[in-house]
Amino acid sequence: MEDRPTLLIVDDEKPTREGLRAALEERFDVYVAEDAAMAMDLLERERFDALLTDFRMPKDDGMKLIARAKSLSRPPVCILMTAYGSEELAVEAMKRGADDYIAKGRMQIDELEMRIARALRQHRLEDENRSLHAQLDERFGIEEIIGNSPAMHEVFDVVKQVAPTPATVLIQGESGTGKEMFAKAIHRLSPRARQPLVTVHCAALPATLLESELFGHEKGAFTGANERRIGRFEQANGGTLFLDEIGEIDASTQVKLLRVLGERTFERLGSNKTVSVDVRLVAATNRDLEELVRTRAFREDLFFRLRVVELWLPPLRDRIGDVPLLAAHFLKEIARQYGKAVTGFTMDAMNTLLAHPWPANVRELRNAIEGAVALCRTDRISLRDLPTSVREPREATLPSAPRRARVSAPDGLTLKESERQQIIHALQETRGNRTLAAKQLGISRRTLHRKLHVYQLEDFDARGG
Repeated sequence: MEDRPTLLIVDDEKPTREGLRAALEERFDVYVAEDAAMAMDLLERERFDALLTDFRMPKDDGMKLIARAKSLSRPPVCILMTAYGSEELAVEAMKRGADDYIAKGRMQIDELEMRIARALRQHRLEDENRSLHAQLDERFGIEEIIGNSPAMHEVFDVVKQVAPTPATVLIQGESGTGKEMFAKAIHRLSPRARQPLVTVHCAALPATLLESELFGHEKGAFTGANERRIGRFEQANGGTLFLDEIGEIDASTQVKLLRVLGERTFERLGSNKTVSVDVRLVAATNRDLEELVRTRAFREDLFFRLRVVELWLPPLRDRIGDVPLLAAHFLKEIARQYGKAVTGFTMDAMNTLLAHPWPANVRELRNAIEGAVALCRTDRISLRDLPTSVREPREATLPSAPRRARVSAPDGLTLKESERQQIIHALQETRGNRTLAAKQLGISRRTLHRKLHVYQLEDFDARGG
């Protein structure tokens, strides 16, 4: 038998509270208290589904009790009853958190039972709705991004930690590693999830249009400005603005972006009116921003404003163990779209997928699977179904950096210790130039950056050792 709801009745008049207990105990497990202090003691020790409290009581009144009850981690449904009924009192009770309000003089037991039950049903629906939203946030936040490698788990951990904060995030990774998907995950797992996520692909817009796109313009601000335009910052107010390929923005826009990050204000083109916004910024790039800073193509102060939290996405070749998971996911999705009963891969096909360096990363893998599904004539993708570029990769499709040399450990050194020494040696030979050191080691600069962090060499002085 299903447990009956628990009800706490609070009234300083014994005949009233005992009368209510007798009338309601057939439908509820009823407890009583004679004042707010006794009621709070019970509420803090036991969990109640509903609270029915008088308004006028010695010391704390019913409204104060409701406010305190609603501050509990699992608050009850709260109904205020009073002999002093008025519309103003009802409004104030609702503001304090009351779920319902009933006048004692007109109170019928049947109606009271019905209103408690109705409030409990509404409360349960709201709980279920919150639970569903939490599940959706989890499912469509980080969980839709496929990856089970240690490198990806490290990325997931950073996303889950930073998403609930207002911190600006700079996502760095090669083209095709899923930077936009991670930006969406950060937004969906944040307190701003119910507000807009606005995306701007900076590389797709010329410098003359990007400034207007971001900040908007007034009618007549320039030739062709026939009406006022609200920019992306205003569209994202209260939510998140994702700036993809941030390394492509021109010097003038960099200055304005720096001001928005610092002051949260800007002016539309052609206007002297200051606009204030509350926007969480996530930026992404496949370019080496530190190198752009060194060559003065990107402002150093803006770089540090953007890099409050840095999220490095590993290339697919650095997490090749995720290829079977990704391939199976794409196969299921695309086969359903194409209406084809393709359910797996032959061993030769999967071994070929695992051997390919994937210079265009996850995007290239998805395209390869889509092409293979289109050509497949059986229930499994075979080697002949895969694109020629995957079956017979040309030199031009391989990563631009040379292949990494096999690491061998001298006597007495572990592989990790040997790798650490090789990194130190490369930094010393290149006088601390990380780009040259990465080329010498046969790895990408981003991979070197991660290894410097792992081996605690971020502050290594190549001149002093």
